Amino acid sequence: MEVLGHRELLGRLVSREVRAKYKNSSLGIVWSLMRPLAQLLIYYVAIGQFLGAARSIPDFAIFVFTGLTAWSLYSEIITAGTNSIVNNAGLVKKVYVPREIFPLAAVGASGFNFVVQFVILVVATVVLGQAPLHADLVYLPLSIALILIFATALALVLSALNVYLRDVQHLIEILLLVLFWASPIVYSMGFVHSAIGGTVLEELYLANPVTLGVLGMQKAMWMSGSEDPAQYWPDLLWLRMLVAIVICGILLLIGQRIFSRLQSNFAQEL
Repeated sequence: MEVLGHRELLGRLVSREVRAKYKNSSLGIVWSLMRPLAQLLIYYVAIGQFLGAARSIPDFAIFVFTGLTAWSLYSEIITAGTNSIVNNAGLVKKVYVPREIFPLAAVGASGFNFVVQFVILVVATVVLGQAPLHADLVYLPLSIALILIFATALALVLSALNVYLRDVQHLIEILLLVLFWASPIVYSMGFVHSAIGGTVLEELYLANPVTLGVLGMQKAMWMSGSEDPAQYWPDLLWLRMLVAIVICGILLLIGQRIFSRLQSNFAQEL
């Protein structure tokens, strides 16, 4: 792949993306934690306490923060990836580099932010005496791989489409808001199963790779959920995730082909 010959440039672009986000900020990288922590506080109070979810979901704070960590990785890749070509219009028009390098740089920067947030999650589990030292930790790499592959596939296609139709970036903001509630981040899978369990709707719900990624992250990091028999986990979750990874891998190849077809007129459109 041509991008491999530009690994150094890719690294520089990732570094630039990270530094630019916190340029002239006195708190710097701390801001990458403020949004998820603010979301955690809002959902913990509004849904956990006011709506009583915390009474039915043990260690609700860890449950929510785990879901938010997985979701943040996905949403940041999609948002930054969609705008990556347009935001680098100057470089695209002046020099030739593999155009895929720009959405991939967005993936790298989002991955950096994910690592920071994940470290906070790990520290929180240790402080609360819920360190995820159990066999289900094997779901963690499956979850990360699934979210990364799926989000990268979408980012490639969306970044190309956004060059020709700028409304794409605004549409994505709305879709992400809807998709957030289509995954068990602030409510448990048990709630979904009790409502539509055993139906085609549940299978469609579980066909969403982000939902599987969130469930995998929860299975790995949320000790109370794995130990509580009242919590519902889909049968053969690991197999569902493996199948989804393979399918998303195919989507990634298709996404790259679509990107290659559309990139020829980037400079003119920008």
